[in-house]
Amino acid sequence: MALKVELKPHERIIIGACVVTNTDQRARLLIDGDRIPILREKDILTPETADTPAKLVYLAVQLMYLSPDPMAHHPTYFSLVRDILTTMPSAWPFIEGINNYTLNGDLYHALKEAKKLIGHEEQILESARKMQSSQGPDRKSA
Repeated sequence: MALKVELKPHERIIIGACVVTNTDQRARLLIDGDRIPILREKDILTPETADTPAKLVYLAVQLMYLSPDPMAHHPTYFSLVRDILTTMPSAWPFIEGINNYTLNGDLYHALKEAKKLIGHEEQILESARKMQSSQGPDRKSA
């Protein structure tokens, strides 16, 4: 069964090893193939946009998903996982899910789980910001 993708004007999509950029009008694509990696622009992270530990984990999984040799990226991924678990132990359920999908070769679902990890990290950072701002300016300078 073909995957139906509708692209906005100038939207990019990765199909296999190719980046496809839409023209100035909406376009609908039917993509038929077996186990071809496909990523829409909104799901693509670059090294420049991977600015948090969870985003770096996502980037490593993304590289595995797009690579013909996913195992080449395992050392980087597992190093990042060690670092994130040291600083954020509450990430374990997400990391466990990513690991299970990765080891089963289901890197698309590993990416989805990595997105949940990014959401979890954002919640923790937001809570920390709120706690810091509620302490007031007197506590910050102490």
